[in-house]
Amino acid sequence: MASTRERMVVSTVLLVREQGARATSIDDVLAHSGAPRGSVYHHFPGGRQQLLSEAIDYAGEFVAARIETATDALEMFDVLHHDYREQLLRTDFRAGCPVVAVAIEAGDSESDLHEHAGAAFGRWQELLEQRLVAQGVKAARARELAGLAIASIEGALVMARARRDTEPLDNVHRQLRTLLRVELNDGSPA
Repeated sequence: MASTRERMVVSTVLLVREQGARATSIDDVLAHSGAPRGSVYHHFPGGRQQLLSEAIDYAGEFVAARIETATDALEMFDVLHHDYREQLLRTDFRAGCPVVAVAIEAGDSESDLHEHAGAAFGRWQELLEQRLVAQGVKAARARELAGLAIASIEGALVMARARRDTEPLDNVHRQLRTLLRVELNDGSPA
């Protein structure tokens, strides 16, 4: 059974991915997690900012763990595509990426939320980059491809939500697989 702290972090992730960071209040998190009001002050003395930071770290590590389950770069794309696609369909296109939501909505230049979001994106890119290098792609090219892939998938997820259609995500998945097969010298079509 998850601790109160973990329930609150997970609730924050789920709420932010569906309604955005600005629209997610402490009251929403308490109601969703079933945590008593005093839990905020006990577990998150830094308040909402700390809760959002920890939620982004949690989401970043969750996706990184999913990426790490893949045996190769192509499977990494398949895993991300499948997970995001299923999430969109299961939530009637309400659920996006909580890291994107925070990156877009964190406006305060003094806030460390951009730092947390950047670290999550960087970790995902690094995992893909490492996998590509291990599969024979030169390091500089692997870095470019990994950045392109993460940006494309995240952008496609935003478009799919806006259009209420998985076509942008499906198209990006197909095109990235084709590009990666060529880069990996597989030579066969996606």
